[in-house]
Amino acid sequence: MTSSALPGAALDRSVFAQARRIVVKVGSSSLTSIKGGISEQSLTALADALAAKRNAGTEIILVSSGAIAAGLAPLGLAKRPRDLATQQAAASVGQGLLMARYTQAFGAHGVTVSQVLLTAEDLMRRSQHTNAFRALNRLLNLGVVPVVNENDTVATHEIRFGDNDRLAALVAHLVRADALVLLSDVDSLYDGPPAQGATRIPLVTGPRDLEAVSIGKAGKAGVGTGGMLTKVEAASMAAGSGIHTLVTSTPNAAAALRGEDVGTWFTVNGARKPVRLLWLAHVASVQGRLVLDDGAVQAVRHRHTSLLPAGISAVQGDFEAGDAVEIAGADGVVVARGLVNYSAVELPRMLGRSTRDLGEELGTGYDREVVHVDDLVLV
Repeated sequence: MTSSALPGAALDRSVFAQARRIVVKVGSSSLTSIKGGISEQSLTALADALAAKRNAGTEIILVSSGAIAAGLAPLGLAKRPRDLATQQAAASVGQGLLMARYTQAFGAHGVTVSQVLLTAEDLMRRSQHTNAFRALNRLLNLGVVPVVNENDTVATHEIRFGDNDRLAALVAHLVRADALVLLSDVDSLYDGPPAQGATRIPLVTGPRDLEAVSIGKAGKAGVGTGGMLTKVEAASMAAGSGIHTLVTSTPNAAAALRGEDVGTWFTVNGARKPVRLLWLAHVASVQGRLVLDDGAVQAVRHRHTSLLPAGISAVQGDFEAGDAVEIAGADGVVVARGLVNYSAVELPRMLGRSTRDLGEELGTGYDREVVHVDDLVLV
């Protein structure tokens, strides 16, 4: 069953009663204190809600932040470190502590959990995201609740998801989930600061519903990397590519999974996309830009063709083959993103020339597209 097949899903929250597979993401601020310790009460309450849903027959994947925050106190750190090496050390210590708590809390309900650590490369390369899907799918078939986190211990600044909200959206696509739930310390999206009497927004049907909304950036606990902005971005990304999404607070988890009117519901407003293209459109770190002539812009935008050297007028940035680049017109408007087949050093001598001529002059390998259509996504 896919989300598009769920009757009435765009009109109400019955999707939760009918869903076969749900991805739930919880943030650091919901699991840990400002001092970095794990909140046993919060974690247990969340596990109770998710285990009940799992035991009722719904497959659950939990994307959990909190590893770095959980490692702060044991390392004697007063706050989340800024440097990558110390973040990695904290994650290495905290991940084990976090999984031990989850194992105990879910085990009380007879539910087995597993640890799955992902890097951005696991979802950007076809062979690796296929393996990730197989592993997660098999765990779910065995009745396990996979607990997913970014592999902070080995991730680099250059190649990472940036926050677990986007990771959760990508995982939801990877496993073909029927719904995504993003939990934090805020119970809903509001049309302004909640403390100033703002009104709750119960439903978002598309980008236009958000045009006049002021969205905050930081959580109150100060131990995470996201905020309401990242949740709205992730929810919009998921809903725009075929997955119903709910944004609410962690104490509302049980009510949310029962389909009650809590939080903000993002209805599906687009078709499902391959997870690799979703990563490319929303997560990939852009290393440069290719500037196209008008004819190439039209070919890419309206005919969705591969990008050839003949249509490129300029190369900007410093990138290698396989990097993500922006594709823009002469007016500077970005029309697409893609994975480039040549480096910034190789491309200048190829501009404006046909692949046939390049193949004859420079040899095999230079007759390829600059960006293949399968590695290109419109923005």
